Amino acid sequence: MIHKQNKDFSQSPIIMGKYRIAACPRQLDSGRFAAQVSIASGRGSACTDRVMRFVDDFLTIDAAADYAIAQGIDWVSATTRTH
Repeated sequence: MIHKQNKDFSQSPIIMGKYRIAACPRQLDSGRFAAQVSIASGRGSACTDRVMRFVDDFLTIDAAADYAIAQGIDWVSATTRTH
């Protein structure tokens, strides 16, 4: 299956402490949208970026983005709680 990146999507990333959370929804061949989120931290050569993709698909790009952001916030919250 070929996944198309949606270059028109523009939602501002969320900053939580040292983490930058950005939704990266992509359109599927079916016309629905897949949710994925980028969670980045650090700068320069010490930068890391975790990208999580989710199984569920969504009717709209906004629904996919909202889900991705919520999952990213949950991941950051759980990660920072354990430290």
